[in-house]
Formats: sequence, C-alpha cells, structure tokens
Amino acid sequence: MTLSFFDQFMSPTLLGIPLMALALTLPWTLYPQPTTRWMNNRLLTLQNWLINRFTQQIFMPINIPGHKWALLLTSLMLFLITLNMLGLLPYTFTPTTQLSLNMAFAVPLWLATVIIGMRNQPTHALGHLLPEGTPALLIPILIIIETISLFIRPLALGVRLTANLTAGHLLIQLIATAAFVLLPIMPTTAILTSIVLFLLTLLEVAVAMIQAYVFVLLLSLYLQENV
Repeated sequence: MTLSFFDQFMSPTLLGIPLMALALTLPWTLYPQPTTRWMNNRLLTLQNWLINRFTQQIFMPINIPGHKWALLLTSLMLFLITLNMLGLLPYTFTPTTQLSLNMAFAVPLWLATVIIGMRNQPTHALGHLLPEGTPALLIPILIIIETISLFIRPLALGVRLTANLTAGHLLIQLIATAAFVLLPIMPTTAILTSIVLFLLTLLEVAVAMIQAYVFVLLLSLYLQENV
C-alpha cells in the first residue's frame, strides 16, 4: 500500500488521542528560564540579546500605545519559530502546516488591531477605506475593494505560513524519496540528489525562521496603522 505524501501533515494520534496539544506545548520547555544571578550564562545572554534586538526592530516605528503588544508579539514569534524548526526533525509533526491553527493565530490578532483602531481613532481607521482625492464615481468601488482587502489580511497571513511550510516539507520528502530509490540503481545520481536535499534543508530552515518573522512583522504593520 502506497502512502500519500500528504500523510505527514495529518495530526498524529496515540491510542486515539490527538497529540496536537503536546506538539504545541513542548516548545516552551526548550528555552532556558531567567535566573536570579548577577551574571547569566552564554545561552541565556544570547537569547536575551536576540529577543531585545527583535523587539526593538519591530516596535521602533510603532507609537507608544502599541508597545503594550511587545510581549505578545515577541512570544508569538518565538513560538512560531520553534514550531517550524521542530517540524524539520525526523518523526515529528509541524502544527503550523495546519491552516486551522494558523487562522486561529491570525484572525483574533488581526481583529484586535482593527477593533483598537475603530475604538481609539475611528475617523483615521475609516479613512483607510477611501484614499484622499478620489473621484466621486470611484468612491463606491474603492470602498468595496479596500473593505475586501481589509478582510483578506488574516486569510493571507494564515495561508502564507501554511503554504510555505507545506511546500517545503513536500519538496523535501519528494527529493528524499528520489534519493532513496536511486541509491541502488544510480549511486552517483543519488549522491547528487542528496546534496540537493541537504541544501534544500538549509533553505527550509531559513524559510521556517523567515516566515515566523514575516507573520509577526505584518501583524505589527497592521497594529501601526491602527494605533
């Protein structure tokens, strides 16, 4: 019986119990906890430096009221990076390949930015739906287009993360299967395919980090428009 390549994206179960919750909670145990000592170790110092640099870069263009989101978005970025990276290990499951999970991240956070804009500065938030100086005949059409683009934002966030990770995992599995099949028939070709597989794996590691960063960066841009 030939298994489908998409079986790797099915939620694993053990004795009928879905292991999605375990895959979501495991990453939090991988980060060292802050200590009460005067001097931290090298790993903790590097972790703090990376978090501080990321937070400064993301929130520098955002107004002061939006800095309340720093802890939430920084935690989300670390969480997504860890889930994406752990999914590259053998015999593991990547929760972020599930569109339902990514939409569960994207929709509430996007909706929160929209509600904040409508509550704090409704005139400015509604002004995004109609550019200044628009001819009268184009006003209804532009309002409809801008409204559609506004509601497409969370869908684009979730689909972008899902599609990039799914495509990378499928490509890795296809090339790995080809290298395994070609090994007894054409060893030279199999070795060349394995080199391509190694380079693709490095690319997928970069994609896993970049996609988590892009997800949070776009959320910060939506927040910047509404704060």
